[in-house]
Amino acid sequence: MQLPRWWELGDPCAWTGQGRGTRRMSPATTGTFLLTVYTIFSKVHSDRNVYPSAGVLFVHVLEREYFKGEFPPYPKPGEISNDPITFNTNLMGYPDRPGWLRYIQRTPYSDGVLYGSPTAENVGKPTIIEITAYNRRTFETARHNLIINIMSAEDFPLPYQAEFFIKNMNVEEMLASEVLGDFLGAVKNVWQPERLNAINITSALDRGGRVPLPINDMKEGVYVMVGADVPFSSCLREVENPQNQLRCSQEMEPVITCDKKFRTQFYIDWCKISLVDKTKQVSTYQEVIRGEGILPDGGEYKPPSDSLKSRDYYTDFLITLAVPSAVALVLFLILAYIMCCRREGVEKRNMQTPDIQLVHHSAIQKSTKELRDMSKNREIAWPLSTLPVFHPVTGEIIPPLHTDSYESTNMPLMETQQNLPHQTQIPQQQTTGKWYP
Repeated sequence: MQLPRWWELGDPCAWTGQGRGTRRMSPATTGTFLLTVYTIFSKVHSDRNVYPSAGVLFVHVLEREYFKGEFPPYPKPGEISNDPITFNTNLMGYPDRPGWLRYIQRTPYSDGVLYGSPTAENVGKPTIIEITAYNRRTFETARHNLIINIMSAEDFPLPYQAEFFIKNMNVEEMLASEVLGDFLGAVKNVWQPERLNAINITSALDRGGRVPLPINDMKEGVYVMVGADVPFSSCLREVENPQNQLRCSQEMEPVITCDKKFRTQFYIDWCKISLVDKTKQVSTYQEVIRGEGILPDGGEYKPPSDSLKSRDYYTDFLITLAVPSAVALVLFLILAYIMCCRREGVEKRNMQTPDIQLVHHSAIQKSTKELRDMSKNREIAWPLSTLPVFHPVTGEIIPPLHTDSYESTNMPLMETQQNLPHQTQIPQQQTTGKWYP
């Protein structure tokens, strides 16, 4: 397949359409020439081939107008149909897209956009993306295949890369060819490179940004990374000045002389600009010195084959269950023999005991039995309240309140204080005042 001329010239933004008509690239996008890219009109259920370059921004628009004609009832010529249509994109055979490819569609009434920056690892490997369109009114679907053939770039990657954060733009607005072309034109006027490419576009929400307030002028913000083949201009280097760094640390806007060239359309946060010089980056790879604590390299992991042989678990059963059970049974039998078969008995013990010890033991047992029998015939113990107590004043011992003939079973546990003899009367305090009989 013969490629268009703009591929040979190194178009920084490979913009493709999914419908009828053309896409016109701005002069700032392609340099000093103006190109008109004619999209191939794809039929229903046919495959579409695109040829992006590695390290260059790739944008593919899923136009609703193209898919409207595939859902019945088919609109007649001149008839307006505005059915809500959403898209689902995934890598063939997988539930999601490749890591470098993103997708966005704000509402069912807007077009969907696939965008991202292909990597050099995927060069020469066709990537088939399944595109499924859903008609939310009729619940019908239509499917297309997008074949992405990633080509290698001669000057990839560009040595000088700058990433800008644009506050007043959303990602789908920045992906429009006209807006992106205007931004690259402004960067080219400031940077003056011979070759300028848009490398990647990322929404601020993908970088941990917050959803803005529901105000019309509030935008999410977008990061745009561009690359060039010449060093950074003095205007871009002004961000690294100590004065501007101090202002950024105090959350103040730095003073940039070339900001007015962007301010008419793009509001750039210069404190978040990132300048990367690939020519000065030193490789951080360090050879691992093997020593204590570092295991040798075991090579690549080789998973087991799909055809696994059946395993005999009889030996494992004997080792884990039968052997411990046999050992426990032997120990039980030994313990039973010791406890039951090795007992001497009372008769053998008496035969080995001297007679004098047996007589003494028998006498002690008889005396203990007589004392126990006698204790059953004794009277009931006196309550603790009837035991002798001390007088609270004199300290002499007061005898019990009852005589020997007093029936203890009818005696209360506690006597009132007024029945106690030798009780000291406490005078009662009389109230003052006149008393009337």
